[in-house]
Amino acid sequence: MLTLLLGGARSGKSTLAVQMAERQQLPVVFVATAEAFDDDMAARIRRHRDERPAHWTTIECPMALAEAVDTAPADSFVVVDCLTVWMANLMVHGADRTDAAAALLAALARRTAPTVVVSNEVGMGIVPEHQMSREYRDDLGRLNQQVAALAHTTLLMVAGRATRLDDPWTLLT
Repeated sequence: MLTLLLGGARSGKSTLAVQMAERQQLPVVFVATAEAFDDDMAARIRRHRDERPAHWTTIECPMALAEAVDTAPADSFVVVDCLTVWMANLMVHGADRTDAAAALLAALARRTAPTVVVSNEVGMGIVPEHQMSREYRDDLGRLNQQVAALAHTTLLMVAGRATRLDDPWTLLT
C-alpha cells in the first residue's frame, strides 16, 4: 500500500505522514532526505529528529533513496520525507536524476508493506526564470506523476486538510 502526500510548504503533509506512522502496529522506518547545507537546514533537521519517536528507525539518506527503501524491513511501515529535497540533492550533486528516479520507482513498486511518500507540488506557480529551476520543477513534477501512478492513495494537502486525487480516467468514464 503506497500513499503519496503532495502539497505546498507547511501544508501538513509531513505531519500527516508522521501521524499515519504513529497509528501503525508495524515498526516504523523513517527515511529522511534532508542534507544540512546551511545552519537553517541543520536546525530544521534537528527539529524534525526531535519530533519523531525515539523507537523509530531513521535512515538519513540524501542521495541513495532507492537503496534505503529497498533495505527497509519488509514488515515495516516506511515514511519517505521527502522527494522535493531529494530531487534538489540530486541536482546539487550532479547525479543522474532519470536513473535515480527509475531506481526509486522500482524500489517503491517492490514494497508490499505500507509506505508513505511526501513531496511538494511545485508546478502551480509561475514559470521559473532560470533553466535549472525549470528543470527542477519539471523533473519533480514528472516524478510526482510517476509515484502517483504507483500509489493506491494520493492526497493533496492544503492547510492541514486533504483532498483525494484520483486517476482522471476513472472520473471520465
